[in-house]
Amino acid sequence: MKKLFLVFMAASMLMLACNSNGNNTADNSSGASATADGPTMKFEKETHDFGKIKQGDKVTYEFKFTNAGKSPLIIKDAIASCGCTKPEWPSTPIKPGESGAIKVTFDSRSKMGLQDKQITITANTNPAQNLVHLIGEVTAN
Repeated sequence: MKKLFLVFMAASMLMLACNSNGNNTADNSSGASATADGPTMKFEKETHDFGKIKQGDKVTYEFKFTNAGKSPLIIKDAIASCGCTKPEWPSTPIKPGESGAIKVTFDSRSKMGLQDKQITITANTNPAQNLVHLIGEVTAN
């Protein structure tokens, strides 16, 4: 009878240990909500149409954004889909509620026709990458 009681106690303790691990997993889901409190880039406009320009002209536009999250926003990189487009971004953290801008310059030299230049911004946001587009048309001189 004592052996049966010991086996029952061991099985009960094992089941309690398994249930407590399940509870820890549920507790970890609250840690995931902390990620939702991270920085968020909220753009005024995600696409800018520069219209028609003559071949060889340069156009510049600033994609303005606000950190709509609850922690500082740090932009790590900004890469354009073409070497003809150069992005510039703030090097200092953007505090929650504050604004910044990604300045993009498009050089239309050796370009012709409709253009769609994508700029991929990598930051400490979730998701880590945000996209903006610079579109327009390059015409002959």
